[in-house]
Amino acid sequence: MKKRSHNYRRIKIHRSYTVESIASLFSIHKNTVRMWIKDGLQTTDNKRPMLIQGRDLVAFLQARRVKNKKKCNPGEMYCVRCHAPKVPAGDMVDYQPINEKVGNLIAICSCCYSGMNRRVSLAKLDHALGKMIITLPPVLRHIDDRSQPTINSDLEKAIKYAKT
Repeated sequence: MKKRSHNYRRIKIHRSYTVESIASLFSIHKNTVRMWIKDGLQTTDNKRPMLIQGRDLVAFLQARRVKNKKKCNPGEMYCVRCHAPKVPAGDMVDYQPINEKVGNLIAICSCCYSGMNRRVSLAKLDHALGKMIITLPPVLRHIDDRSQPTINSDLEKAIKYAKT
C-alpha cells in the first residue's frame, strides 16, 4: 500500500477539526483519520464529536514525515520500488548534467533492477559516490569551437561585402 504525504500547510493551527473535516481537507477516508488517532494523534477529549487541534495535527503529520525519511549514505541511491536506499548494480552510475552545478546520478537497483535517481551537486559529487564508478557523458563541442569554417560557409561573400 502506498503511503501518501499530506500537505500540513493547509491546516490552520488555531482551529479545531473533526474527523470528517480532516478527511475532507485531505480527500481521504474517515477511517484513515481514526487510524491516526490510534497511532498517537491527540484529541481534545474523549467526547463525541472528536475534536483535534490544528497544531496537534500539524505536529503529528510532521513527525510522520520525518520518521519515514531515509537518508542515503555515500555509495547509495534511493530505490522507489524497494522503498529503501540501495547500492546500484555493479556499483555503476551515469551522470547526467542538468546545469553547470547540478546533475542526476542514474543507476539500476541491485535488488529489483528498476531505475534509481539521485540529484547531486558537482561540489558534493565525490562524497555522494562512495565506491560507485561514474560514467560521464561525452563533452559536446560547440559550433564556435571549430578551427575551420564549414564548406557551406558564406565567409568569402561576407569578406567581399565588408571591403565595399
